[in-house]
Amino acid sequence: MTPTDQLRAMSEDHSAHNYHPLPIVVADAEGVWLTDVEGRRYLDMLAAYSAVNFGHRNPRLTEAAKRQLDRVTLVSRAFDHDQFGPFVGELAELCGKDMVLPMNSGAEAVESALKTARKWGYEVKGVPAEQANIITFEGNFHGRTTTIISFSTDPDAKDSYGPYTPGFRTVPYGDVDALKEAMDGSTVGVLIEPIQGEAGVNVPPSGFLRAVRELCTANGALMIADEIQSGLGRTGTTFAVEHEGVVPDVYVLGKALGGGIMPVSAVVADADVLGVFKPGQHGSTFGGNPLACAIGREVIAMLRTGEFQERSRTLGAHMHERLGRLSGDAVREVRGRGLWAGVELTGKARPVSERLMGLGVLAKETHETTIRLAPPLVIGRDDLDWALDQLEIALKG
Repeated sequence: MTPTDQLRAMSEDHSAHNYHPLPIVVADAEGVWLTDVEGRRYLDMLAAYSAVNFGHRNPRLTEAAKRQLDRVTLVSRAFDHDQFGPFVGELAELCGKDMVLPMNSGAEAVESALKTARKWGYEVKGVPAEQANIITFEGNFHGRTTTIISFSTDPDAKDSYGPYTPGFRTVPYGDVDALKEAMDGSTVGVLIEPIQGEAGVNVPPSGFLRAVRELCTANGALMIADEIQSGLGRTGTTFAVEHEGVVPDVYVLGKALGGGIMPVSAVVADADVLGVFKPGQHGSTFGGNPLACAIGREVIAMLRTGEFQERSRTLGAHMHERLGRLSGDAVREVRGRGLWAGVELTGKARPVSERLMGLGVLAKETHETTIRLAPPLVIGRDDLDWALDQLEIALKG
């Protein structure tokens, strides 16, 4: 038995089978390259679903983490620490907002945003008790907690987990008329991915995000942008909503905010929204911990330079130009923005992912027929071209 087979057998025997990973066991990583336990190297074209936007073991981020590891890592929110104030202040400034509610995972941040919208709806907007509704979109992916899967339209995520949390209305993604029809005086928020990642990197019709913003303003509802996958440089701008010049009331951030080192997430909004919370009404032992804040501060500093947004814009344009030239019977459509693409196939995507792995490139299928590409933003053009060459080979079977 090879080391790979031994380790994979242990995973199969002792881990819940809630994932179907590619048959590789990673032992080391640097930049855009991964090395398995047997010394084979692979180019990472997934970046942990955008959590590794700045590359594996980015030197700036690992140094920030090491410095903090030598000082203090956790005090809970029972006490302040010297990284907390600067982190929330710098993240608020990056987003152009007043306040930050730090959490850990993306799902926790989404849950916190939903609680924020409901509390704001009752205490500020004046919605009658227990009547608040939040509008979501078909094809959404915001996490896998019980409340979040209650408004999922993906059977794999939703089935067999009921009873479901009420208070949500789900409409087709990109349908302005359906959104308008669903909103009423008890609507407290509209939760939207500016680009739907898990659904296959679905880009909404031009003008849709502006229409969502206008309808939220007209109906006195919060526009809540889930930028967990689409944000922090992935699409060529700091936030994907910027492509339509839109400013949401609430940002939900995660993944890349932790630099691929720690789970770090946050809800960011103005004081008239996040100010509804009082001591004891919401919390997290690990949310805003010193290590997370130190890493998050370095991420923010890196984003301020604009370097990663520019890399995503220029290399993303090149990637999409090349993907647009894919010919043959295998590809139905290519979607995306910046260094993010969904290659919709005419057949199953899993075999293509496996062939790519055999060629030294790691990408992953989503929803049966889509290959999702999201390389770290530090990727060089030569490496990107090599990976796309391998994709062309893999598509030919």
